[in-house]
Amino acid sequence: MQIAIDGPAGSGKSTIAKLVATKLGFIYCDTGAMYRTATVMAKQKGIGYGDEAGIMAALRDLDITFKPSAEGQLVFMDGEDVTLAIRQEETTNNVSQVSALPKVRQEMVRRQREIAANNDIVMDGRDIGTTVLPGAEVKIFMVASVATRAQRRHKENVEKGIMTPVATLEEEIAERDRKDSTRAVSPLRKAADAVEIDSSNMTIDQEVQTIIELVNKKRLKTQNK
Repeated sequence: MQIAIDGPAGSGKSTIAKLVATKLGFIYCDTGAMYRTATVMAKQKGIGYGDEAGIMAALRDLDITFKPSAEGQLVFMDGEDVTLAIRQEETTNNVSQVSALPKVRQEMVRRQREIAANNDIVMDGRDIGTTVLPGAEVKIFMVASVATRAQRRHKENVEKGIMTPVATLEEEIAERDRKDSTRAVSPLRKAADAVEIDSSNMTIDQEVQTIIELVNKKRLKTQNK
């Protein structure tokens, strides 16, 4: 079974997707972390964020892996722990440019579909239900106000020692929305058959339970066919 969770930056996709996957016993694939890892790679190797050929040459042999831990999912790039590096401000502000490169997206989508082909999976991103897994049985599109998302990101950042002001985060999130929604390849948009969830005034438990109920309804409907 495939569950696709899409939505703009800071809408809580990853947090919710991880919890849903845990409750259902599914594999979780953090697609955003994959693009962020490619962005960190570009920085480390001195490759321009818009240099598609340069990034692709390095990306083909790049090993991106995820490992669960008591603190949450860890992200590794060729064996190096980049869990914190992929959340740094420079990575956040430049990942949209890297993820908009057509060949980079093609390579990442290929990897993501490979993971989904053999597993019950929860995958989150911006184009999962529209591009990566268009046949997903359950599709969710999560939204929240810019102010709410900035407050959430600020709280996450403070826990990681990143002290970016809330006002700056609001500006960055709004700009990220603009970039993601207007890019030429696989822009951020709600799939026609996705269920929209506005999480602005919902608790995490309420969001998770809403999705679990949708999954159970889908399973019941499939069984009764």
